[in-house]
Amino acid sequence: MASRSEPGVAGGAPTAGGPGPRRDTRGIVDAPELFARVRFRRREPALPLRPYLEHYWLLDWDLPEPYVTHVVPHPSVNAVFQRYGDEEPWAEVAGIGLGLFTQKLRGRGRVCGVQFRPGGFRPFAPGRPVSAWTGHRVPAADVFTAAGGPAGAAPSVDAAAVVLPEEENARVDALDAFLLSLRPEADPQADHAMALVERVRTDRTIRRVAQLAAADGVTARTLQRLFAAYVGVGPKWVILRYRIHEALERAEADGPAADAGRTVVPDGGTGADAAGARSRGVEPDWSALAAELGYSDQAHLVRDFTATVGVPPTAYAATRTPG
Repeated sequence: MASRSEPGVAGGAPTAGGPGPRRDTRGIVDAPELFARVRFRRREPALPLRPYLEHYWLLDWDLPEPYVTHVVPHPSVNAVFQRYGDEEPWAEVAGIGLGLFTQKLRGRGRVCGVQFRPGGFRPFAPGRPVSAWTGHRVPAADVFTAAGGPAGAAPSVDAAAVVLPEEENARVDALDAFLLSLRPEADPQADHAMALVERVRTDRTIRRVAQLAAADGVTARTLQRLFAAYVGVGPKWVILRYRIHEALERAEADGPAADAGRTVVPDGGTGADAAGARSRGVEPDWSALAAELGYSDQAHLVRDFTATVGVPPTAYAATRTPG
């Protein structure tokens, strides 16, 4: 069996054998509140899958009353295996969400998710551009086609095998087995797309599509075609989304209590520790942050933040400061 880390090992890398899953909470709106109510973990996939996947994410809950969770989606496709209460388990592919994702959790439930690297999904479903799934949630059996098999042949998608085992490692092994059965083949274009998105994510000097195209030695139109085929959204959308993630994280983390550190994903625990570690205090300097993130002025940051999260950044930050 391929080696993998246990829950809570930090990291996140674009190549196999690199550090383990990320431990930031970017994209999760009010992460401490979520972690206080559910058990959330990230796990590494088997070694051959790591070039394509960010991580597996596992969620279990048993709630006395409903809770609504919100996520500002990454530019990633997810495969989601889930069970709510006594319902039959099912699996779906969630294309990149263009707006705020909202989900009401109630009673008992479990979700086992696969977050693909931006650009890393196409080798598992090569028949259509990734943009075909953007904004859609589609039954997994309708998306995956057995690589190298007869035209239209679909692998068995056994959601019960993934979500029903009580042993966490058995769930991870089931995810590995399913994805390996799809036999993803190396695709230089997928590698190229993943590298470009990673550059956008880590290089904050990349603020415009023209800059990224020039750095890659191609036209903006060529870049847009690559992103449509392999990422699912355009490069401008990716740049803006990572800006919003950073602004959201700053709203959560800045303040006089910042020495408590930014919230990180709990190490396989219940999440109550994360709730107690929330950084609260003074509001961020939105004007300075807008300039830092490459916005022409604060108004543009406020407009994008409000359109994505649903409230202006000042209102969002106010709910996260002592009252």
